[in-house]
Amino acid sequence: MTPQEIANTLVQLFEQATVTMIAPGSWQIEKENLRLLVLLSEDQSWLRILLPIISAQVAKPFMEQFLESNFDDTQEVRYALHQGVVWGIYQHSRESLQPNDLINAIARLVTLHETGLTSVFNQLVESRIGQIVQTAKLQGQSLETTLQTLDRFYEEGVLGDLEQNPQSREQVLKSWRQQLERMWAEK
Repeated sequence: MTPQEIANTLVQLFEQATVTMIAPGSWQIEKENLRLLVLLSEDQSWLRILLPIISAQVAKPFMEQFLESNFDDTQEVRYALHQGVVWGIYQHSRESLQPNDLINAIARLVTLHETGLTSVFNQLVESRIGQIVQTAKLQGQSLETTLQTLDRFYEEGVLGDLEQNPQSREQVLKSWRQQLERMWAEK
């Protein structure tokens, strides 16, 4: 794709008013809650698209899940860390770039941005629940005993919030039960 074709595709995807050429071969798309940078290398041989996701400080507990997502889930886009920010990035040779490649990459980056920490948080929770199941089984506990232990932890304030109302606590424990039951058979 030529730089002009890239610019035309960006205008096609986003409103004209949101696409700004910030330098030759560099564009910024600014929308509510979204700032996308599209940059060509100095020699204009490579395209890079960048989208800030979250601060590295907030993301720190989830770095392992971000890297696992790069391996398993993100396809042609990746999470990257630079200057204290976790970014969604896409890189491609400009010469072999096709309009659909660009459109799909932007769509995936926007999806990463919209999901924020949700998917990596869910991966972390899944991993932790798996550890609870494995530990309980190694100790010879039944599913029911494990659930009773979790209930006791919530009553004592080890898990959850002591100020949590009974309906909210019951909803959380119901979710725990569903996840443990699902994973109990898998592990």
